[in-house]
Amino acid sequence: MRRRDFLHVGFAGGIGLSLADFFRMKEARADQKFYETKEGPAKSMIFIYMPGGMCHQETFDPKPYAPIEYRGPMNSIATNVEGVRINETWKQTATVADKLAICRSMTHGEAAHERGTHNMFTGYRPSPALTFPSMGSVVAHEFGPRNNLPQYVCVPNQPNQFAGTGYLSSSYAGFSLGADPASKGFKVRDLNLPSGVDEGRFSTRRRVLDVVNDHFKSKEKSDSLDAVDTFYNRAYAMISSQKAREAFDIEKEDGKLRDEYGRNTAGSRLLLCRRLVESGVRFVTTTYGGWDMHNNIDGSIKSQVPQFDQAFATLVRDLDQRGLLDSTLIAIASEFGRTPKINGNAGRDHWPKVFSVVLAGGGIKPGIVYGSSNSIASEPEESPLTVEDWATTIYSRLGIVADKELMSPGDRPIEIVNGGKIRKELIV
Repeated sequence: MRRRDFLHVGFAGGIGLSLADFFRMKEARADQKFYETKEGPAKSMIFIYMPGGMCHQETFDPKPYAPIEYRGPMNSIATNVEGVRINETWKQTATVADKLAICRSMTHGEAAHERGTHNMFTGYRPSPALTFPSMGSVVAHEFGPRNNLPQYVCVPNQPNQFAGTGYLSSSYAGFSLGADPASKGFKVRDLNLPSGVDEGRFSTRRRVLDVVNDHFKSKEKSDSLDAVDTFYNRAYAMISSQKAREAFDIEKEDGKLRDEYGRNTAGSRLLLCRRLVESGVRFVTTTYGGWDMHNNIDGSIKSQVPQFDQAFATLVRDLDQRGLLDSTLIAIASEFGRTPKINGNAGRDHWPKVFSVVLAGGGIKPGIVYGSSNSIASEPEESPLTVEDWATTIYSRLGIVADKELMSPGDRPIEIVNGGKIRKELIV
């Protein structure tokens, strides 16, 4: 048998790696700088991505006084922050607006889905010369693991190619669950022993592996074998640690709280995100819905928002009640917004000139609206928020200096973010 056969409990990230291989990759090319970054007010981050281009007018930047062709068919409601209104379908989010920073002046110039998505996951415009790492991979690069858990987890899977490691080593890839937590009988495949392998047999494999290691050491006398053992030990620790396994076990949650989140896609994903950051995961990425609403925007919003509205408001309240909101940064983002005018199909088309993102917790100033769009939501009117400034501000809350240089292939130094500024109006 090969060494990896002694510990093959699934496939990490769907790419055919044993869990031990995954942890070994996580340490590849690590150096002393890996541990130099100091934690900021945000010890963890939950990045909620809305793929397709979420319309700002029908979410966080309604224009109730604009002409109907700009305003659209929907109404707005008051939030618990005086003078701040959001779309009528976000009823529960309106009750936690005092915990949020709603940014209404996000802007960039990329109207294609792929290019806009690259911007929001990496803080960079796409380049044909270099693939940039995602925020999650940068966090994994800058910090060590906690509590035998991966630094970066994707729920349920890596959402797109731009959520990957870019020019960094694949050792900093997100740990993908392999199944949706909303699915019946949800299990994380890498934490489940294969069919026919019980706890006793698993322990036996460990003892046999120790014998194999001793044999290799006596024959080869290689210091590298000691290092290899470390990765297997970490994999065993994650599988055998009750705390690590329970972090992924959504069934451990109280039934009443599961109902509050919603026993559906949005509720299950956001509840699992909370469990993971509570257990020590530093960066969790998840997605919800499809927001490319070129047609029937009224019906699309009304069918898609309520499930997420319930789950998101519950997430904010849940983190706050547990004393975790101050140390957990939450972000809702999409690749761009939608056109100012309703089109001929009662929808809106791609529009990157201005759109909305939401931040909360983790050193972000609560109960504010940052920036504004103009009267028809076609461009920023006050305090434009660039991708670089947005990413730099997020990194600052995590304790990462955004202009720190990382080494790309060929030993070329590349700043984590190029030219961004911390938007002090957004932070506490």
